[in-house]
Amino acid sequence: MKIGCPKEIKPQEFRVGVTPNAAREAVAHGHEVLIETGAGRGAGFEDSDYSEAGAHVVDTAEEVFATAEMIVKVKEPQTAERKMLREGQVLFTYLHLAPDPDQTHDLLASGCTAIAYETVTDDRGGLPLLAPMSEVAGRLAPQSGAWALQKANGGSGVLMGGVPGVRPANVAIIGGGVVGTAAARVAVGMGANVTVLDRSIARLSYLDDVFMGRLTTQFSDKGAVAGLLPDLDMVVGAVLIPGAAAPKLISRDQLSTMKPGTVLVDVAIDQGGCFETSKPTTHENPIYDVDGIVHYCVANMPGAVARTSTIALGNATMPFMLALADKGWKQACADDPHLLNGLNVHAGKLTYYAVGKALGIDVTSPQLVIKG
Repeated sequence: MKIGCPKEIKPQEFRVGVTPNAAREAVAHGHEVLIETGAGRGAGFEDSDYSEAGAHVVDTAEEVFATAEMIVKVKEPQTAERKMLREGQVLFTYLHLAPDPDQTHDLLASGCTAIAYETVTDDRGGLPLLAPMSEVAGRLAPQSGAWALQKANGGSGVLMGGVPGVRPANVAIIGGGVVGTAAARVAVGMGANVTVLDRSIARLSYLDDVFMGRLTTQFSDKGAVAGLLPDLDMVVGAVLIPGAAAPKLISRDQLSTMKPGTVLVDVAIDQGGCFETSKPTTHENPIYDVDGIVHYCVANMPGAVARTSTIALGNATMPFMLALADKGWKQACADDPHLLNGLNVHAGKLTYYAVGKALGIDVTSPQLVIKG
């Protein structure tokens, strides 16, 4: 199979979908790998690294899309990239379709087969291709929030760990999954007073054991969130419903109950955001103010640490990429129900229920698609 990896064109996105190591493995499996020149540079990989791995470096994204049978990326295809997709081509990347009707309709119109990293599952009920980036985003969230808290950036001027005689920042993390746990680890390490909210008692018990009393756990409901807001300096939104739009956990009206300069960090922004006032931002312009509350809603947070993120993502995606290339997407999905869960679009049909529910589009069962 011809595997293509274009350079990411989303603003301030420095990751790359295929690492030199992944290219080397694919070549060893008998596949041809095409890499757009400069695609890996933002993550610290030069064209020569790919050439030495046996990949072919080509001049343009157009050549990659025109030649490759499977496109492997990091972020969802941008408008210009979607115009280059074609019927029968496989797209393997993050998609986050539920809050993005334009992308969804373009993918349906292209006739391609689109497999989303974020809905591939594992036998433990996890999301193995989302988890590494969730770890990165979670660890970045308190760090980014601490920067936004600085007075020069519009924040309240509170230091995360305080100093002797001055209290630390009060931080609430809504969601105790991979993102929330990673965020809690860093926020606690920075010396903040941390509360993690979740609806799973088992998860709260786990966090209580792991952190050994260094944070507070609280069952998450509307009353609990509302009760905490007036005293908080930072809120990290870390909720996830796989493939679906994120629930709105803090309304615009509730901003008036918060202290001026409080920071909201919305890690769920790829799925539409978990605060009513959230809108996607970039690393170039990461924050904005609504009613005196600072919002940090960068839609590709892990892109800020592209080297670490690319290697972590490549480690996770490579076995699935090789399965798709070795067997063809249909046989690979038939053999692996967890990979089949990643199938979101095929030949003009939507195949992921949560996306269809969010966008009001009829859904075809992925099991029927692979049998057809």
